[in-house]
Amino acid sequence: MQLGMIGLGRMGANMTRRLVRGGHSLVVYDRNPEATKELGREGATGASSVEELVRGLEPPRAVWVMVPAGAPTDSAVTTLASLMSPGDVVIDGGNTFFKDDIRRARVLKTKQVHYVDVGTSGGIWGLARGYCLMIGGETEVVRRLDPIFRTLAPGGEGAGDSASTAELGYLHCGPPGSGHFVKMIHNGIEYGLMQAYAEGFEIMRQAKSEKVHADCRFDLDLHAIAEVWRHGSVIGSWLLDLLERALREDPTLVDYTGFVQDSGEGRWTVQTAMDEDVPANVLTAALYTRFRSRAPESFAEKVLSALRQQFGGHVERPSGG
Repeated sequence: MQLGMIGLGRMGANMTRRLVRGGHSLVVYDRNPEATKELGREGATGASSVEELVRGLEPPRAVWVMVPAGAPTDSAVTTLASLMSPGDVVIDGGNTFFKDDIRRARVLKTKQVHYVDVGTSGGIWGLARGYCLMIGGETEVVRRLDPIFRTLAPGGEGAGDSASTAELGYLHCGPPGSGHFVKMIHNGIEYGLMQAYAEGFEIMRQAKSEKVHADCRFDLDLHAIAEVWRHGSVIGSWLLDLLERALREDPTLVDYTGFVQDSGEGRWTVQTAMDEDVPANVLTAALYTRFRSRAPESFAEKVLSALRQQFGGHVERPSGG
């Protein structure tokens, strides 16, 4: 199947490679000409502009946008909308807020251009492992794109005759917006799972602290624990596999500062939970921990220390004391 790909960063480039290796015809564009040339050397057809990319596709066209969420995606979709014809499809595979999908689908519908949103999970490992795809869009349009989704997904056995493709690693979740809604919740849960592992390993690391009674101190091999939990444990997961790998490479994680970014989906998950009156205690705490990681000298905590000194004469202990 023929597909256009706009955005050849880590995800877009590897998705292009997987599709080309799967026998699809890709026309690609990136603002960085070198990225376009590199994929051209690997079997894709490079384009020097979005206009050239659209001209290089046979109607009905399908173009996958894989650029950062927000203004860059809006700009790409707007440009495509001005170039595409009725029956063509714009696919957004980035981490877009689902309400933006609903808005864009409504606008494109007036031009008889279809809009499909695809929550894409797999990261830098997706080229080899495949990508988990959460898809929103009109049923017939999603069905038309099935060869693309099937190639990108991990695949599996036993789902070929099933009414659902979920066992293969991709799912049509519902109308436009639903794919990114499901991916948003997926990432919110990811925050919580990561935080649970982080806190558990911190407790085990501190088991040798002098704050603990000598009889209860343990000097634990955290890498070995991560490894044993990967075999038969109820908390085994791919995240644990990745943690084992990180600890194997750097047992004390000395190369990491603990400065943790968030890419937006965690915030949107918490906001959506508030809109729905759903108490999301774990996911909210995990998000706030990321905020705190980026403020080594929190003014709020200075206020707390100042208040303790003011009302009780409590003097701060020296740093590290």
